[in-house]
Amino acid sequence: MPERHRKVSTDKTFADLGVHARLTRVLAARGITQPFPIQTETLPDTLAGRDVLGRGKTGSGKTLAFSIPLVSRLGETKRRPSRPSGLVLAPTRELVTQITATLEPLAAAYDLRVTTIFGGVPQGRQVAAMKTGIDIVVACPGRLEDLMRQRLISLEAVEITVIDEADHMADLGFLPSVTRILAATPSGGQRLMFSATLDNGVDKLVKRFLRNEVMHSVDELNAPVAAMTHHVFHVSGVQAKKELVHRLASGTGRRILFSRTKHHARKLAKELTASGVPSVDLHGNLSQPTRDRNLAAFAAGEARVLVATDIAARGVHVDEVELVVHIDPPSEHKAYHHRSGRTARAGNAGDVVTVVLPEQRKDTHALLRKAGIDVTPQQVAADSAAVHALVGEIAPYRAPAPKADPPRPSQPRRSGPSGQQGRRRSRRPQRGATAGR
Repeated sequence: MPERHRKVSTDKTFADLGVHARLTRVLAARGITQPFPIQTETLPDTLAGRDVLGRGKTGSGKTLAFSIPLVSRLGETKRRPSRPSGLVLAPTRELVTQITATLEPLAAAYDLRVTTIFGGVPQGRQVAAMKTGIDIVVACPGRLEDLMRQRLISLEAVEITVIDEADHMADLGFLPSVTRILAATPSGGQRLMFSATLDNGVDKLVKRFLRNEVMHSVDELNAPVAAMTHHVFHVSGVQAKKELVHRLASGTGRRILFSRTKHHARKLAKELTASGVPSVDLHGNLSQPTRDRNLAAFAAGEARVLVATDIAARGVHVDEVELVVHIDPPSEHKAYHHRSGRTARAGNAGDVVTVVLPEQRKDTHALLRKAGIDVTPQQVAADSAAVHALVGEIAPYRAPAPKADPPRPSQPRRSGPSGQQGRRRSRRPQRGATAGR
């Protein structure tokens, strides 16, 4: 059994926890000066080289908690082609991208190279990056296993492995792949695992691959974030729901709207944009470049609203999302917490709204009870006082970008009064002119 977590003073700085000055300077330059509880708890052990099992809700700061020891350990390693020294496994492409964005500034302080490996894009660029020499790989299990089978990457030199969101790996059926990948890393390497729960086989992964691990659990699994306010809005029917959702999307800050289906996410993003609320969608039918482009637009503020399926419930970490709306209530309570965790991050406050049709009331009540959310439902319409108070100032209308007109086929001009001969005469000089340009 893992050693239970130790009590650590909460007023320590990163330097007090043993973080090298080179990294504290990078953190300070990014406005990060005070460790979060999960960082305070885990860093003394991870920096000392111990195996650690970290349990904490989404938004608790775990990405930085494992990025710091990862970079610290590998600072003096020798770079070799296709043989990384550090490995991070994550369940989704979005999460891989977000982890890399946090990791790269720290890695740069030690001249460490980071690359991403995931499916949905051609593997050529990923393989080329590894051949030039790479220190840390952040990967989804499926594509990583593909490259291992092709002998395009070796994990024999991995000194430290991180498994992020192991419970979500289990939910997606990735644990067999994760098991094979971990078995391909040296048994003496350091291993860090972060997971909200230990069910669905995660506990077996811990027993097999972590040695004398210390477990740090910074909060109860189902306890909502203190700065997160939950609302349940009952509506009279489908039309009232549509009007309410449009009003909730109309405020000035960033917001994420969760939809049950890809089709509805795509359709709603288009409708909102057409109505003057710049929006993008995120779901499994989009190509990776489109996902990246839409996420970048949302993060940069070019789009105020992200309409997403559950693909974004864990993989999207964008600061200052002030509102999450469950347009369709999630199917189970863990999904509720992961969706809701897109707001109230890094100490910021946020609101979560669940929109409930009459036929959904019984199931939603049971789901929220299981999630530990105790809130009195309100019967509302789009113009209700409670909705106005939550939305606040309505953002100015922003006209959607004009669509490019499709190119018109060139119409041949007639040189003479009659058909074919006149058309033939008119074409010859045009071809000659084109060739001469």
